[in-house]
Amino acid sequence: MINREEVKNKLLHEQKSIDERIAALRKADPFSDPDYADDNAAVDTDVREQESHQRIEAEIETLNKRLENISMALERNEKGTYGVCKRCNKEIPAKRLELIPESIYCVSCETELTK
Repeated sequence: MINREEVKNKLLHEQKSIDERIAALRKADPFSDPDYADDNAAVDTDVREQESHQRIEAEIETLNKRLENISMALERNEKGTYGVCKRCNKEIPAKRLELIPESIYCVSCETELTK
């Protein structure tokens, strides 16, 4: 039996951790510097900064998707449907939920959907 309070705490902790990671990434983004537009850096520096910015933006996008999934998992937890596969309605194994607490599919269904 899933302890809804433990699930909620774990998901909220994960959410906070991701929020902190996003804040750190934004701070590390070379484009976050207000003087960036006025900087007349060499072309090779500009290319490195552009690549760094794109990598950071991609990572933030991935983290935002996880935040969205965690938010939906919190809703499912409140409704009492957390840990149930959205496709086959079978219980998602606890080990999977430990690894990916925002999982909405069991391994079999996830595998089928990604083929």
